[in-house]
Amino acid sequence: MKDPLWVRVTLIAVTVGFFLLFLVLPLVLVFAEALKKGFEVFWAAWTEPAALAAVGLTLLTAFIVVPLNAVFGVAAAWAVTKFSFRGKAFLISLLDLPFAVSPVIAGLIFVLLMGSRTPFGEWLGTMGIKVIFSTPGIVLATLFVTFPFVARELIPLMQAQGREEEEAALTLGARGWQVFRRVTLPNIKWGLLYGMVLCNARAIGEFGAVSVVSGHIRGQTNTVPLHIEILYSSYEITASFAVASILVFLALVTIGVKGWLETRFDKNEKGEAL
Repeated sequence: MKDPLWVRVTLIAVTVGFFLLFLVLPLVLVFAEALKKGFEVFWAAWTEPAALAAVGLTLLTAFIVVPLNAVFGVAAAWAVTKFSFRGKAFLISLLDLPFAVSPVIAGLIFVLLMGSRTPFGEWLGTMGIKVIFSTPGIVLATLFVTFPFVARELIPLMQAQGREEEEAALTLGARGWQVFRRVTLPNIKWGLLYGMVLCNARAIGEFGAVSVVSGHIRGQTNTVPLHIEILYSSYEITASFAVASILVFLALVTIGVKGWLETRFDKNEKGEAL
C-alpha cells in the first residue's frame, strides 16, 4: 500500500528543507564570508606562511594516520571475524573506545603519558625525542581518535562473507599471504577504501585531541582547524573563513570520493549476487 501523496510530499519537503538549511546554507555562507573583502584578501589568507604550514601539517598527519589505520583495521577485522578466542567480545568493545571518550580527554591522556614532566616523557627527552607539542603528538592523538573507522567498516563486511573462500584456498595449498592477497583483499577492497575515506575525513577535521597536544605554536604545530580557531579568536574573521573554506573544499572532495566508492561497492555486491 502506498502512502498518501500529501505524506510523501511533506516528508520530501521536510528532508529537502532540512538539507538546505543545515547543510547547504552554512557552506554557502562560509564561502560568502571568505570572499567578502575580495579575492585578494581571500588568496592572501590561503597563501600566508602560517596557513600553508597548517595545511602541510594537516595533510602530513592524514598521510601517516590513514595507512596505519588501514593496516590496523584489516588486522583487527581479520582477528575478530576469522578466529575464535577468549576475550573477543572485550576486544570488539575496545574498538569503540575512541567513540565513547571525548577527544579532549584523549589528548590529555597522551599529555599525562608523554609530557615532558612524566617519567616516560623525560626518558624520551634524553633520547632527543619530543612528542607533546610537536608533530608526533599530533599524529598519535589523531591516530587514537580515528583508528575504529576502518575496522568498524570491515568487520560486518568480513562477517557476511564468512571464511569458506579462505579455507578453500588453504586446502588447495595457498599460504597465508597468498590467501589474503588473492582472496580476502579483493573481497574487501571497496569497504577498505570506504573506511579509509572516513578515517581521512576525521583526521583532517580533528580539533579537540590535537588542540591539547599541539601547544598551538603558530606555523609549527597548528593544523588547519587550530589555525582557523586562532584567526577567529584574533578577530581576523574574513581570514578565518577563507582558511575554513579549505576544509570545506576537502570535505566536498571527500564526499565525492565517498559517493563514488559507495556506487562501486553497491555494483560489486550486485555483481556477486548475480
